[in-house]
Amino acid sequence: MLVPVIMAGGSGTRLWPLSRALYPKQFLPLTGSCTMLQETISRLGQLNTAEPVTICNEEHRFIVAEQLRTLDNLGTIVLEPLGRNTAPAIALAANITAHRNGDADLLLLVLAADHVIQDEAAFTAAVEKAIPLAEQGKLVTFGIVPKSAHTGYGYIKRGDNVDAGYNVSQFVEKPDAGTAQQYLDSGKYYWNSGMFLFKASRYLDELKTHRPDIAGACEASLKHTEKDLDFVRVDKAEFLKCPEDSIDYAVMEKTSDAVVVPLDAGWNDIGSWSALWEVDEKDENGNASRGDVILYDSKNCLVHGSSEQEGQRLIATVGLEDIVIVDTKDAVLVAHKDKVQDVKKIVEQLKDDGRSEFQIHREVYRPWGKYDSVDNGERYQVKRITVKPGAKLSVQMHHHRAEHWIVVSGTAKVTNGDKTFLVTENESTYIPVGVVHALENPGKVPLELIEVQSGSYLGEDDIVRFEDLYGRS
Repeated sequence: MLVPVIMAGGSGTRLWPLSRALYPKQFLPLTGSCTMLQETISRLGQLNTAEPVTICNEEHRFIVAEQLRTLDNLGTIVLEPLGRNTAPAIALAANITAHRNGDADLLLLVLAADHVIQDEAAFTAAVEKAIPLAEQGKLVTFGIVPKSAHTGYGYIKRGDNVDAGYNVSQFVEKPDAGTAQQYLDSGKYYWNSGMFLFKASRYLDELKTHRPDIAGACEASLKHTEKDLDFVRVDKAEFLKCPEDSIDYAVMEKTSDAVVVPLDAGWNDIGSWSALWEVDEKDENGNASRGDVILYDSKNCLVHGSSEQEGQRLIATVGLEDIVIVDTKDAVLVAHKDKVQDVKKIVEQLKDDGRSEFQIHREVYRPWGKYDSVDNGERYQVKRITVKPGAKLSVQMHHHRAEHWIVVSGTAKVTNGDKTFLVTENESTYIPVGVVHALENPGKVPLELIEVQSGSYLGEDDIVRFEDLYGRS
């Protein structure tokens, strides 16, 4: 049986403005109706797998839990106090898997949550071919059969044949165009996918041999774990002592048991908008589009608009070629396909300027639902709030703002000071400054309401929580 280990960290800055720090690409439905995380789990359906172990950070924990719960496959969600790259993250998963199942020889299938694989049957076949190698104690990596002389990926050079794979001769960094062409022409190189299969015990043994500092810090951080709702928290102080390193540098380039199994399954890491264009369906002019889009005399463009649920608006193009247009509620990106790698420079500038657009969308997701900041001024802010059935916001108070709630649909159970009562459609209630209050959806359908805030300070940090179902401080 395989234990999927899903690496769900990362910020996906090259896919801004759709991907943002608090809602990055792995949680977005970029290529279908499901998110990339959900697709990663769903493509395992033909394999004999146990519940997944998902590694993520604090800020994304409720998003991960909600998306996995939708698949009825929550598994174990491990929270990293701070990202330390892949070698420590996999060490946490290996230790937890061995402890949880009482078997250190279980096979770990390590996958990134933000990859596209178009041929699931070929993916399943490659994993099944790799299982005997992993059972022999090999550390298997999956090498993507290259389709072009790509300069954006690292490469793996194969050595002698071994069963369904090859011994790894060499890992090489991202090459220049000429070197990449030589790799492609030789037929001996694969793109480095960042996917692996090995026994938990073998990975931990190799890590202890080559990076005992990482192995020791991870073991120490797991001596005092805490179960928090759906999440496993490790000892923060101990984990922060752990050095940062990737599995490639820490283990795979040093071990004598690395094996590469070729994978030809329509793989793409969606590392840029041009990569998304490559895998999207296109019209007769090479245009890929989503949303309400009219393309006139335009070729090889990617136009990514909002869905109807997100407040769709029309995007029209005239006479464009090789252009990327991405429209969100609060930002629009226009870029040439040859320059999309530089989108991260925009994100860096937004950070330096102290702007929020690098971090959050106008629509913000919470464990109880979401809110959309539809308007704001110097002393007021208007939000549209959606509360899921059975969900409840924290019992809280504000020092600087009052709130007026108007129910649009559904029924709200409101605590306002020492009173608790129901508010239904077209009814409202007023929460004065400094009054303890709470909002709950006791019904079976989503609760929609408009919140009008007024006061001298309207920041999200003006929240004093007294009780919270989701363990937030």
